[in-house]
This record gives sequence, C-alpha cells and structure tokens, in this order.
Amino acid sequence: MSQNPFQMAQAQFDRVADLLNLPQDARDLLRVPMREYHFSIPVRMDDGSIKVFRGFRVLHNDSRGPGKGGIRFHPEETIDTVRALATWMTWKCAVANLPLGGAKGGVICDPRKLSEREQEGICRGWIRQVARNVGNVQDVPAPDVMTNGQHMVWMLDEYETIHGHKEPGFITGKPVGIGGSKARTEATGYGVVYTLREALRTQLNKTLKDVTVAVQGFGNVAQYTVQMLNTLGCTVKAVSCFDSADKCAYTYKRESGVLFDELKSITDKFGTVDKEKAAELGYERLDGNAWMSLPVDVLIPAALDRAITEDNCDKVSETVKMIVEGANGPTTPGAEAKLLERGVIIVPDFLANSGGVTCSYFEQVQCNMNYFWEREEVLEKLEKSMVSAANAVFDMAKERSVSLRDAAYMISIDRVVKACRMRGWIR
Repeated sequence: MSQNPFQMAQAQFDRVADLLNLPQDARDLLRVPMREYHFSIPVRMDDGSIKVFRGFRVLHNDSRGPGKGGIRFHPEETIDTVRALATWMTWKCAVANLPLGGAKGGVICDPRKLSEREQEGICRGWIRQVARNVGNVQDVPAPDVMTNGQHMVWMLDEYETIHGHKEPGFITGKPVGIGGSKARTEATGYGVVYTLREALRTQLNKTLKDVTVAVQGFGNVAQYTVQMLNTLGCTVKAVSCFDSADKCAYTYKRESGVLFDELKSITDKFGTVDKEKAAELGYERLDGNAWMSLPVDVLIPAALDRAITEDNCDKVSETVKMIVEGANGPTTPGAEAKLLERGVIIVPDFLANSGGVTCSYFEQVQCNMNYFWEREEVLEKLEKSMVSAANAVFDMAKERSVSLRDAAYMISIDRVVKACRMRGWIR
C-alpha cells in the first residue's frame, strides 16, 4: 500500500534527521504538527437546505514566525494531506529563509458544483471557526487548490467583521487594490522557472533554450510556468489537465510547442481545456499520464501530490534529465529512489515552488506597512530570493554529496531546529 502524504512527509524528515543526527526531542517535536483544528461548517444552500462541510487548519511549527499556508477546497481533501502540506510549508519557508512557520487549511467540498453564494458561505464559516487562532501575528492563510482571491476577500471581510478592525495582512493572495501584491498570481510559476534556470546552469551546464519540457497541470502554477518558459525561449512540448466534463485528465501535445496565451484563451477557470478548440489549434490529445512518457529533457509536475509513484515512474522517458516539482509532494520516496538511480536530477517541491509563499510574505509586509511596490520591484525581489535559496541548496548538495531534496531538507530543518533550540523547546 502506498504511503499517504503525511507518511511521505514524515519519511522524508526521518531520512534527513538521521543525516543530521538530530536528538530524539527534536524528532518528536518536528514529526507532528503543534496544533490542528477540525470543525464543521454549516451552510444554507441555494435550495434552502443546510449542508455541513468539514474543515481543517493545521499549524506544524511556528518557531521562526507566524504560520503560513494556503486553504484548499477539494472533494477528496483529507486531514493527512493537510498535515503533510503544513509540514512541507515549514520546510519551504525555512529553505526560502522567510521569518514564517508552516500551516495549511482545507475544506472537503467541490467548488465546481457550488454557486458563488454557497462558496462565500463556506469561506465565512471557515473563518468563524478559526477566527481566534489565525491572524497576522499567529497564522496567515492564503489561496491554494481551487481557491482564489475572491475567496480570500470574503474571508478577510468576515475576519475583520468579527474583530472590529482592519487587518489586511491577516490573509494573502488578495486581489490588487484590496491589499493584494502585484505579481502574486504568477509568482509560484515564475519561481519554478527561476529555479529550473539555476538548476540547469549548475547541474547540467545548460540554458532554458537548450531543453524541452512537459508540464503536468494547467492551473495557476502550471499556467504561469508555461508563460515564463515561453518568455525565456524554452519549448514546452505538452501540458496535461483535468477535464471536468469527462472526469479524467488529458495531455495536450504539440511538437512546435505549447503557447500560453493561446491555450489559456480556451481554458476555463478550473484549468479544463476546450477539446475541440485545442484540436483546431493543432494540439494532439493523449492520455492524462502521457506527459511523463514524452521524450523531453525536463518534467514539471505542477498539479496534485503523488503524480510520480513507484508503480509508474518506469514510464518516465529515458531522455528526461531533470524533474522540477511545481506541485507539493508529486514524487513519492520510492519513485524518487528509482529515478535517482537512473541519474535523474530532482529539484524538490519546497524549493522549486517557494515563489508563491515568498510573494505572499511580500504581500504581508506591504499590507503591514500600508505601502505597495510596483510589479517590477516585486519580481526583482522574488527572483533574487529564489536564486539565493536555490544556489544555497545546490552548494549544500555538492558539499555533502547528497540529493537536492536532502540538501534542501538539511538547510531548512537545521534552521528550524536552531529556532526551536533558542526558544528552549528542545535541548
């Protein structure tokens, strides 16, 4: 039986804890969340009935600063997924050297089947359940899978109504003009590309123009990854996405390359591509898992967790030299071990996709000082931060002769352990 996401997160931590010779008290503290909340959210539906949704908020560790992490709306959400993502957020914030801890939230629901009014009810109900436990100096939420800026504004409004004062820095991912940061929407995808560029330069002595890429997903992260790859002259051979109508995934491939503006124009807000229009534009529609078998140089899984497993990793083409994890937890430990044996370089998720939380931190800072930067300044700061974090990991991997994931964990766990030790939580 495959590991659930939280078991994956713990297994990754345990491996590096051994490499760092961490004492038992540090292991006991960091293997599990410090706090978690489970609650019910009753919502009056459009037909007049009451439906009760299950919600979660998990704070893994806040030794380096307030918790930070998104809120996911997904019909298959589980507490173990939220625990894993909160854990990974701790390491992500630490490897990016942000003064934040790790947290995550979720609601078991499918916004694709809910009206806007029903979604607003879930957002406000979620805040009512955690209003005393989140905030600018406690735990700062943000968008995640199937949530967006509008959801964040509803949550902000409910939070400020409950507390009776303005606190725009309480939540990030808001629209520009109501406390949002310019460039926040594209930050995660752009950060993936900045990290890929540095990885190609340092690990393979190549540039983005030298390689071809296949991307899993066409949601926010994947879309802006493709956009930046287009801008920098890299050829994207294919993307895959979930089709809401057919309830399955498809891969859209075109030898001449995927163009962001073109494909985005025929994609709905949930990332589903119009099949007929794609065919008219010359895209070949393949099986949803075909993206990983294509003869490209780089794979970017940028959808959900556990996309590449021990059972399917043999399908990864022999031409693939690097995997850059745009999603959270897309490669299971068993799959990673097999791929590393083949010589595939894996750039870990909590480094590669840390552009989102980095820009969320920028948004929080701007809200707190009530002064907002121009887009160019945000992107300049983002690129500088991503390049610095990436090169620290690459240097550590070379120095200790370990994988990039182990190197990233060694940096982040060491930073968190030092903070816990200085606070007196461990010896």
